[in-house]
Amino acid sequence: MQVHASCVAFEGKGVLLRGPPGAGKSDLALRAIEAGARLVADDLVAFDLRGDRVWARALPRADGRLEVRGVGIVRLPALDSAELVLLADLAGPERLPEPDFEPVLGRPVRRIRLAPFEISAAVKLRLAVQMASEDKGAPRVSDSDDGR
Repeated sequence: MQVHASCVAFEGKGVLLRGPPGAGKSDLALRAIEAGARLVADDLVAFDLRGDRVWARALPRADGRLEVRGVGIVRLPALDSAELVLLADLAGPERLPEPDFEPVLGRPVRRIRLAPFEISAAVKLRLAVQMASEDKGAPRVSDSDDGR
């Protein structure tokens, strides 16, 4: 399976950046890389199952290439693959979203909406990847939910 998207990874945990052409996928990927992420794939991302986990990777001959509008195609150090823990739809975010999951190759992957051009978008992405890594792909109850 492959999709039109970009993928970066924080500490080996991948996030798929989805949106229509011009939505900011590659731009946010570039800013995430500047904030400590590693490129996995840009433009087309392929998925594989390894055990019960979904992994993202670049297509052959596309690894390490990132489209930087106004500059061109640049080559960056890239990971061969990363465990996919988060889907980020590039759109206006919800203020306090409930955990949301979407199946990818039959496995639940956490999903968020994120405004890609906000200055804090790369930091929000890193935080969301950390949260998604902790829940191991299963819905969980918030620690702050004390019934009040």
